[in-house]
Amino acid sequence: MDLAITGKRALVLGASAGLGRAVAEALVQEGVRVAIVSRDAARITATAAAIGAECAFALDLDAPRAGRDAVERAIAALGGLDIVVVNTGGPAKAHFADVTVGAWEAGFQSLFVSAVETIQTALPGMRAQKWGRILLVTSVAAKEPMPALTVSNALRAGLLGLTKSLSDEVACDGVTVNALLPGFTRTSRMAQLGIVDAHIAAQVPARRMGEPAEFAALAAFLASQPAAYITGQAIACDGGWLRST
Repeated sequence: MDLAITGKRALVLGASAGLGRAVAEALVQEGVRVAIVSRDAARITATAAAIGAECAFALDLDAPRAGRDAVERAIAALGGLDIVVVNTGGPAKAHFADVTVGAWEAGFQSLFVSAVETIQTALPGMRAQKWGRILLVTSVAAKEPMPALTVSNALRAGLLGLTKSLSDEVACDGVTVNALLPGFTRTSRMAQLGIVDAHIAAQVPARRMGEPAEFAALAAFLASQPAAYITGQAIACDGGWLRST
């Protein structure tokens, strides 16, 4: 299938490794001019060279204004933006009783406020050109909370509400907004959480972890021209793990 996005301009956050890197690489392979962002300057520069991204910026998305700065720098480098992929790391694992107010505030900044700042800065240009794709990478935990991922469970669910609210407002401008819900995918995040293949095989109908490239294929399609009538959706890539709709 021709995704018809050759020459489009994209910004992918959290793209030095894992799902973000896979999405950025998939877009590059479709002929998209891609800017990538991560907090580690050496790592994001190396990633850009490895996957063929046009430019890379080192920014800490936990910091205020980082999302806005990322968009402004990408627009300056690429001449505009057509596709934005909001992707941030997950908060530390903790039960509710162990989560401090500071941890809630840090998680809110990283997961939610940075997403809002990014979208608010990119959206006017998309609406003016009557074409845009906004993808928010969340988690299946947004629909089915996971043990001890208290902050992530709460805030990622909020991103689904944002997705639906925003999509209703901008659909008439040719801008789609969708949330992508990765399940157990083979990334360093799974290793950090102590999740191994044997554990997954017993829970997931596909009997294995997903691969980042499989998730990236979904993202690339939702960023495409053929996906123009898909908006306001929360779409899982999870091997059948989710039971709720």
